[in-house]
Amino acid sequence: MPNTREWNVRIFLYEDEGTTTARAVLDSGDTTLTGRGVARCNPEDVDVPEIGDELAASRAMAELGRQMMRAADRDLQGVGAGPLPPKARAAFGWPDVSV
Repeated sequence: MPNTREWNVRIFLYEDEGTTTARAVLDSGDTTLTGRGVARCNPEDVDVPEIGDELAASRAMAELGRQMMRAADRDLQGVGAGPLPPKARAAFGWPDVSV
């Protein structure tokens, strides 16, 4: 039977003197995770707030994604299906079959 869930992510942005701070909050209904990101305008560049928003928000969401991956890894380990040990992971391309 199909199962549909909705997870909500809210992004909060705060700007102060060329620095934008973002907080991305995921509410899955069961848990809440928070990612943070910062963007600083180079004093020599034109201050475009939208760019600071985009950079800070993307960094906050990237951190949130890393937290979600760590949570998934912990849950996998809890059911005996954890991630491969670091030596067995391929950095890119095809996995090394000699491992």
